[in-house]
Amino acid sequence: MNIKQYLVITGNYWAFTLTDGALRMLVVLFFHQLGYSPLEIAMLFVFYEFFGVVTNLVGGYLGARIGLNRTMQIGLVLQIIALAALTVPTQFLSIVWVMFAQAISGIAKDLNKMSAKSAIKMLVPGDAHGTLYKWVAILTGSKNALKGVGFFLGGLLLTLLGFVGALYTMIGLLAVVWIASLFLLQGELGVAKAKPKFKEILSKSRAINILSAARMFLFGARDVWFVIALPVTLSQVFAWDHWQVGAFLAIWVIFYGFIQAIAPKIAKADASAFLWAALLTLVPITIAVLLQFGGAWGVSPQLSIVIGLLLFALLFAINSSLHSYLIIRIASADGVSLDVGFYYMANAMGRLIGTVLSGLVFQMAGFVACLLISALFLALSAVIVKPLSLKA
Repeated sequence: MNIKQYLVITGNYWAFTLTDGALRMLVVLFFHQLGYSPLEIAMLFVFYEFFGVVTNLVGGYLGARIGLNRTMQIGLVLQIIALAALTVPTQFLSIVWVMFAQAISGIAKDLNKMSAKSAIKMLVPGDAHGTLYKWVAILTGSKNALKGVGFFLGGLLLTLLGFVGALYTMIGLLAVVWIASLFLLQGELGVAKAKPKFKEILSKSRAINILSAARMFLFGARDVWFVIALPVTLSQVFAWDHWQVGAFLAIWVIFYGFIQAIAPKIAKADASAFLWAALLTLVPITIAVLLQFGGAWGVSPQLSIVIGLLLFALLFAINSSLHSYLIIRIASADGVSLDVGFYYMANAMGRLIGTVLSGLVFQMAGFVACLLISALFLALSAVIVKPLSLKA
């Protein structure tokens, strides 16, 4: 394995992830200060998720034609543009303008992620399945842990430097990383030998289609209660301060990322994705039951949610790592980004569905209903992935 290239790609991905997490926290906290409701703030991220769907399809095609280093660098430049767009005076920060900036950031994030994940396929020998699983888990887990650190960073920069000062600081960081990557990344990494046609962005592989559909429901199951329903419940129902909500969610993401990084020690490369998904399905069901009847059993709602969230993080991280390893393993080595892009398109679609349903279902039926929808999505993910079985 080319360790130098892996470290450059990982460092690039880490720097981007820090700014991505920090930007999300900046937007949430700053626009809450401006008087936006939780649902209005969540809607600011709809374009972020929607354009992730589009980007993963088109980005995979671009990666196969022009190389993964270039798509990664384009992602960095677009993130700088997104951050700069938010530095305008406050009176110009309309919902439409912020959604536009978030759309650019969503494109940037998925270009960067698709490039980083695809590049590992090119750097690990084709038959080294255990090594591939380990390096994918480390990259994915460290990314999510750093996203949690980014939440802290966003709040800290907002407190110390203000909204615009925080944005300029992140622009400076990404500019340095971008310039360094121009000199350090290999020029032809991931370019397909035969230039793919645009119609090839849709997967023709049964295994990839199965895994993509399972991934869509897996991430929809997380976001249907995590994006809007959970923060609003912690803030309004349990009367947590905003810093308590932000800190708890950041710790959750860091813990989730840590488990992802060590997932190969818990679930081997030939582990059953079906069984791990089925086990995860029980968690939101259990939380829902405890919220409905736990009071009579002496179990507080806060304890049910906090313990349930940690257990959900543990099992969800293992499921996510298994999926991430499987897609890199079964993707075609020639033009790997086409398959990976299609797969992460499904991932982004799941987040988009989950984000919209989180606000809609929570507003219409409450937190427990969001948990039940989550359990349904997880059950579907388990059933869909069951036919997929690979030998290590």
